[in-house]
Amino acid sequence: MISALLFLQFQSVKNRTLLRLKRLKQPKYLVGGIVGALYFYFYFFRYLFGLPGRRPIFGLGSNPELSLIYESLGAAIFFIAVLLAWVLPHERAALAFTEAEVAFLFPAPITRRGLIHFKLLRSQAAILFTTLVLMLVTNRFGGKFWIHAAGWWLILSTLNLHLLGSSFARTALLDRGITNWRRRWIIVAILAGGLVAVIVWARRALPAFDASQVQDLKALQQYVQLVLGSGPLPWLLYPFRLVIRPFLAPDAHAFLVAAGPALGLLLLHYYWVARSDVAFEEASVEASRRLAEKVAAIRSGNLPAARRRTKAGRAPFALSSLGSPVVALLWKNLISAGQAFTPRLWILAAVTAVMLCSFLAGTAKDTSLVAAVGMAAGMLVVWSLFIGPQVLRQDLRQDLPLTDILKMYPIRGWEVALGELLAPTSILTGVQWLLLAISAALLWNAPNSYLTRSGTLSVGFGAALILPLLNLIILQIPNAAVLLFPAWFQTGKDRSAGIEVTGQRIIAIFAQLLVFIITVIPAALAFSLVFYVAQKLLPRPLAVISGSFIASLILAAESALGVLLLGHLFERFDLSSELPPG
Repeated sequence: MISALLFLQFQSVKNRTLLRLKRLKQPKYLVGGIVGALYFYFYFFRYLFGLPGRRPIFGLGSNPELSLIYESLGAAIFFIAVLLAWVLPHERAALAFTEAEVAFLFPAPITRRGLIHFKLLRSQAAILFTTLVLMLVTNRFGGKFWIHAAGWWLILSTLNLHLLGSSFARTALLDRGITNWRRRWIIVAILAGGLVAVIVWARRALPAFDASQVQDLKALQQYVQLVLGSGPLPWLLYPFRLVIRPFLAPDAHAFLVAAGPALGLLLLHYYWVARSDVAFEEASVEASRRLAEKVAAIRSGNLPAARRRTKAGRAPFALSSLGSPVVALLWKNLISAGQAFTPRLWILAAVTAVMLCSFLAGTAKDTSLVAAVGMAAGMLVVWSLFIGPQVLRQDLRQDLPLTDILKMYPIRGWEVALGELLAPTSILTGVQWLLLAISAALLWNAPNSYLTRSGTLSVGFGAALILPLLNLIILQIPNAAVLLFPAWFQTGKDRSAGIEVTGQRIIAIFAQLLVFIITVIPAALAFSLVFYVAQKLLPRPLAVISGSFIASLILAAESALGVLLLGHLFERFDLSSELPPG
């Protein structure tokens, strides 16, 4: 029976790979595949065997002291993941099967242990792919690629087996009359006892924490090493350290020594899972039904229906029965973005962040580090201009399958375009204003910073004035690309993935950057001219604000023109003629 399950898994992977290769016959996928392959080569694969003169980043594989800290931190993260697996879940054990697998495997003469083995085989495909991705990422930080690959496989496989075993154990406890809340209280009591022991030890053995220790990275590293490397913590985290240790091995000998205990823990978890005798069939059937409904909703383009129904949250604001349709589209897309983007939450986060940053800037002894953190927050604002539009897709990219319905409403094209753009623009602007507030609060009391207090305020005010209009322009570019090249932005049942799709997105990002530079040039020239003239008549901070105001007027005119053009594209767009039939 195991051979039949292996054959089924092999054929599934083979057919999926052949389908991806046949898809390269289409030029849109071939070009994207070439660009995606070049990206993965230059960014990941050329580091597999090392480059001459390449120095390890973060000390992976080269610094024993840092490796001990990484091992302790990794063990702590592993411990938290395991703890949450025992505390949070409340459902019975259910293995993920598709409806076809339930129909063919459950009535078949396969034992419960055979179904578990099939699930483990299926999970290995995802684990190996995740291992490859994580290996490519972490290999850039130093070390040997095969050690990273084997280390990630041990970590992910052990975690997967523990999550599965813990679900079986929770189900067994439910069968014996131990409710979820009773189990949680027992685990919390045990955890509280261990936490009390750690606190008592820390007060007796560790030196008192001083805020000055965070000003020097070397002192902070030594303090963290002292906390994680002495007392009861190393013993409490010892099993988890054994799993993390092979990944941090500097050479083959150290890896073989560390891999023995890690493999032993992996085999113990496998024996635990394989020997579990817990009824999971009914829960698995229900889980497969929910999975089928989710897949059907995604393929139909109805993403909100694919999400699990939760308690209804508050709307971002009260929507009037009368008013502009632009506001209605903004309201709809803010709800689609979720409860994490409510105005109340952002105001609270901004006030809290500014208070904490002001306290840190006022009490810190080394102001150079405070200024560096403030400048880093400002750099994140710049990065958000390019990352934000790729993450926030509550616009035409989300509503592409629904364009025919939107065209039926008595709404003009520019109103649809503006309404679709306002939600991601508002969210991205809120994030950027929060980062600006953090940067200004840190730089305000940092005398070693590059800007004076008045310069900090003027730059922050000018940036806050320009950023919303920049966001509106940047977001117009991918939305226009959706209407011009819809085949590269399919979202419903025709949505695809793979290295060729990655290449398509890279091409789109570079095109977006080029168009963005062209549109910003007039505003940048206007700012430079006004600033040059105004600084001779006004103080420099007022000159910065004056230049920012003129630049914002030009950006506003460009964004208005862009919205009109985007509305014209939307009115001419015909979904049935652009996308292939289902």
